[in-house]
Amino acid sequence: MDSRSTRPWLKAMGITVWQRREPIAAANAPGACADAGEWGRLEDEVRSCVRCGLHAGRTQTVFGTGLRTATWCFVGEAPGAEEDRRGEPFVGRAGHLLDAMLRALALDREQVFIANVLKCRPPGNRDPQPSEVAACLPYLRAQIAAVRPRVVVALGRFAAQSLLATDQPLGRLRGALHDYEGIPVVVTYHPAYLLRRPADKAAAWADLKRARGVVADE
Repeated sequence: MDSRSTRPWLKAMGITVWQRREPIAAANAPGACADAGEWGRLEDEVRSCVRCGLHAGRTQTVFGTGLRTATWCFVGEAPGAEEDRRGEPFVGRAGHLLDAMLRALALDREQVFIANVLKCRPPGNRDPQPSEVAACLPYLRAQIAAVRPRVVVALGRFAAQSLLATDQPLGRLRGALHDYEGIPVVVTYHPAYLLRRPADKAAAWADLKRARGVVADE
């Protein structure tokens, strides 16, 4: 994808392109492919999970989507109402913006892995509770261990704090490269936040370029 085809997706993010950029295509992650049998068992375990009270109100769990050997892993907070209905992360307006972010990186959903910290929707889309994060985080950790991406992009405060085991605010976590089990982590804004605060899309694009640089350097 050249700069002319990338430009519409940057425009969708609210980013003005002033110079030509050569996007970096997705590459296969190093290491072995996640074992299909183990992956299937993990999916079954998530599907039948009753570790916290969120299972009582769910339509279905939202396991994650994308390539099991992806170079890039994007982690969000929790499913919303539409995700709960469809069983897929990042659909609706926030999902469309995430798609635009991926296209700006010359990627699509089939080339990355996308998941949430929580696999069930919190009622009323409230913030996740610590007990819910503690119950669900092992699933995400298992997913990342199986995929073995070269970079993780944490979308929003809860994803970043959960992955990095910190209570630091998003503003302090952005702009730096973090480590999760030997995997570089870049923290940026959640697409839903960017829909409310489009002025921060330029900062989000800077974060994505930092993640792209990590992939390019390896």
